[in-house]
Amino acid sequence: MSVETAIEQSLIDQQLLYCGVDEAGAGPLCGDVYAAAVILDPEQPIPELTDSKKLSEKKRERLFDEIRERALDYCIASATVEEIDSINILNARMLAMSRAVAGLTLPCDHALIDGNRLPELTIPADAIIKGDALVAAISAASVLAKVQRDREMIQMDEKYPGYGFAKHKGYGTKAHLEALQALGPCPIHRRTYAPVKALLKEES
Repeated sequence: MSVETAIEQSLIDQQLLYCGVDEAGAGPLCGDVYAAAVILDPEQPIPELTDSKKLSEKKRERLFDEIRERALDYCIASATVEEIDSINILNARMLAMSRAVAGLTLPCDHALIDGNRLPELTIPADAIIKGDALVAAISAASVLAKVQRDREMIQMDEKYPGYGFAKHKGYGTKAHLEALQALGPCPIHRRTYAPVKALLKEES
């Protein structure tokens, strides 16, 4: 039995209600960073859950609805572009995860967090490296956060046309960098990220 499974099994044995927590959107050059917390229903397992990055967009969209229907509770939260630029992306990720856990309506006893760092929480927690591939509740959180963020970028594509947000979802692809060079940064670009920062320096 892996350490991760042992942690989860211990919570189950103690009949503790626990949530899985993950975030999406640390790498892109624009947009908010999203996080989700999910308490799965052991009576309604979702067999296809895994790390959202390993799932097709179509499957993520389907699982997004399935998770929300079957989970005992969930919350999706975010930290803004302004917060990312103000407190840095690491702290903004932690903030988004804290908000997601705080937004749960059920009294959760424990949190299992993807990665190697813990956000500030009012409940006990464990950080699990590659938890999104090991713990179903973390996988579910990764799907909710990823899909919600992707949907935001599709909306931003309509609001700020020309950057291709709907396609690359804000990541620093060649097409995005070319559009950034041609159009300059828009209000949702992260000012502290190197390609954006460099352009702003050129303009000043």
